[in-house]
Amino acid sequence: MKAYIVEKVEDKKFESGIQEIDIPEISENEVLIEASYSSLNFKDALSSVGNPGVTRVFPHVTGIDVAGTIAKTNSNQFKVGDKVLVTGYDMGMNTNGGHSEFVKVPASWVVKMPENISDKEIMTYGTAGLTAALSVNELLNNGVTSGEVLVTGATGGVGSITVSILSKLGFEVTAISGKEDKIPFLKELGAKEVILRRDFDVENKRPMGSEKFDGVVDTVGGNILAEALKLVKYDGVATCCGLTSSHELPTNVFPFILRGVRLIGIDSVEAKIEKKEAAWKKIASDFKIDTLEELTNEISLEEIKEAYQALLAGQAVGRYLVKIK
Repeated sequence: MKAYIVEKVEDKKFESGIQEIDIPEISENEVLIEASYSSLNFKDALSSVGNPGVTRVFPHVTGIDVAGTIAKTNSNQFKVGDKVLVTGYDMGMNTNGGHSEFVKVPASWVVKMPENISDKEIMTYGTAGLTAALSVNELLNNGVTSGEVLVTGATGGVGSITVSILSKLGFEVTAISGKEDKIPFLKELGAKEVILRRDFDVENKRPMGSEKFDGVVDTVGGNILAEALKLVKYDGVATCCGLTSSHELPTNVFPFILRGVRLIGIDSVEAKIEKKEAAWKKIASDFKIDTLEELTNEISLEEIKEAYQALLAGQAVGRYLVKIK
């Protein structure tokens, strides 16, 4: 079968590309998925250059998500022919991932495909869409059901889908992006206002600012999240799912103890399977975006390498959908 393989050729030097490898054999409580679509994520790009925080086992197949059909099963949870998807857990990290024609995974990682959505559609969302849906669900479940929401890193995969979902649900969305030329793109997604990163990511020693946002969906961390927290209204909610700006959070306790602001971490990797199933069902119904295909760049396995280079250089806009077969 074809697979996108990363190999360690010498200390701190890695090479990657398409190779022909054997179809894996499954053990007890495992399934073999014939892959139809996967996606590309920043974590995949890091794995492709041997980032030790993502992958330490080589040779390695990238791809932290996949959709397809059960080809073989040693689990009574699934039968041959079931439409399924997998996101997160260890897939694409130290376990071979979704960028191959067949994928072996534990049955406990697998979710049956919701109704009213295809393999291709669900992978246009992929892990980024799941993360966006989990973030929006946390806002809704914690009382933020209307008003103005700030979305950081808005031209990225998670950010762009979040802007679209929130706009569909009737929120007023303010987007932050470092890409000035993408302001029209963000407004087409439904953003009411776009703030450039250089104007927001500034040193500000004030412990709090004026109350402006009912909620925040942060995808970048660092000073941008710290400044966003200062602007959340009383009893508001901020979610955090990324660290492309920084893993550090230079903040203070005032927003939390004077305004009751809640900061909720979003993890799409080890989230309970029930939470993932609920998010995917929302994606197939209330959160479904008719225009998502316009945000998506469909590529083949052979085009993954070039797409990784764009992701690592910060040049990617929207989503990358990988057609496996």
